[in-house]
Amino acid sequence: MTPALLLPAGLAALGALLVPLLLHLARRSQQQPTMFSALRWLRSQARPQRRIRFEEILLLALRLLLVGLLALWLARPAFMGEGEPSRVLAVVPGVEAAPAQALGEGMDSLVWLAPGFPDLALPAPTGPVPVASLLRELDSQLPPGAELVVAVPARLEGMDAQRPVLSRGVAWRVLPGAMEARAPFEPEPPALQVRVGADADGPLRYLRAAALAWHGADGLSDATFQQAAPQSPVTGDAPLLWLQSGQVPAQVIEWVKAGGTALLAAGAEAPAPVAMVPVWKGATGEPLVEGGRLGRGRLLRFTRSLQPAAMPELLEADFPAQLRAVLEGRPPAPGSVAAVDHAPQAGAPAWPPAPLDLRPWLALLIALVLLVERWVATARRREWTG
Repeated sequence: MTPALLLPAGLAALGALLVPLLLHLARRSQQQPTMFSALRWLRSQARPQRRIRFEEILLLALRLLLVGLLALWLARPAFMGEGEPSRVLAVVPGVEAAPAQALGEGMDSLVWLAPGFPDLALPAPTGPVPVASLLRELDSQLPPGAELVVAVPARLEGMDAQRPVLSRGVAWRVLPGAMEARAPFEPEPPALQVRVGADADGPLRYLRAAALAWHGADGLSDATFQQAAPQSPVTGDAPLLWLQSGQVPAQVIEWVKAGGTALLAAGAEAPAPVAMVPVWKGATGEPLVEGGRLGRGRLLRFTRSLQPAAMPELLEADFPAQLRAVLEGRPPAPGSVAAVDHAPQAGAPAWPPAPLDLRPWLALLIALVLLVERWVATARRREWTG
């Protein structure tokens, strides 16, 4: 490991070395001449030039050392380089203790895969565990040559759809046990503003059925499903369903730019150019809804007419959930996956090794030097007064 200074500008504090030097020059003992009568009539001789000299060299040296150490502390000394390779076992809470302990034989470090990475000898942490995020964090803390073994139960809760990608290969071991199930977060279903023409009764019933699935029969009302003619003004922050072909009014576009979300029918045309990307794809991979940012809001548009012949997804059981996810702009909720199919992949860039901060050790040395300096100064003061 190589010593380095993380903040070399801190060495500018070395200029304070002049302070103890000047203080010792100003406070050195002054010689007081004493007149004798026998020497009174002697011719005065030329006085030799006084040389600059320091008294109390030990005390001065201690004070200079103290200032130098403080300047070095401000410069943040550290050791750079890779730490010693090690073998680490990380156990996901929920794995049975006996198989995990057996797997940890010969390992250098055994930890729970939980926030803070507590020692495996401690009780298992409780509550939801973000496995993917903790794997990336642990990967960033280990030196590049370290071996990582992860013990997981058969099913992992709260996982993203994508497998984690780490900077090293991981020995993925599936052991008996079960994770604590995460209660799914379900936000309040959105209210809808619907602007519909006279010829859109067919598509309207599918959208009303989706809103009915969100709110239930008792929750669907004029406040949660605000149906009006196209010329009615758009207000509030509820998502807008524009079921009218042709040009979209400028008032709607300004509402979207101010932060609103509008989902247009396939035949609607927006006057403002928007870079559209697919946000909902069908079973064949073709986009059903495309959208993009417009100001501070989102402008979405169906790519086909809302008829079962053109869009069979209208009759699928998950159409309300898919439509809601599109309007809310949220990713799918984390779910439960089979651990054997979710082993991390290698290939991420290696994390630079974290520097070993030497300031705690330097602070102890500063405290020791300060104590010695105070002891020497007190002893000298007692000599003068004694």
